[in-house]
Amino acid sequence: MNNNAKILTALGAGLAAGAILGVLFAPDKGTETRKKINQQGQKLADAVKDKFNKGKEKLNGLKEELNEKMSMTEENF
Repeated sequence: MNNNAKILTALGAGLAAGAILGVLFAPDKGTETRKKINQQGQKLADAVKDKFNKGKEKLNGLKEELNEKMSMTEENF
C-alpha cells in the first residue's frame, strides 16, 4: 500500500471511530441522534453531488474546447 492509501485508510478509520463514540456518548435520545445523523448524511450527499456535477460541467467544457481546437486544426490542413 502506498502512503496516500495508508493516510486515507487511517482517516476513514478515525472518522468511523469518532462517529461511533459520538453516538455512544450523545446526550440526546436515539431518535434525535438518528435524525441528526440522517440530516448530516443528506447534507454530505448533497455536497458530493454538487461537487460531482461541477466537475462534470468542467469536463464537458474542456471536451468542447478540445473539439473546437481539433476542428480548427483539421481546417488548417
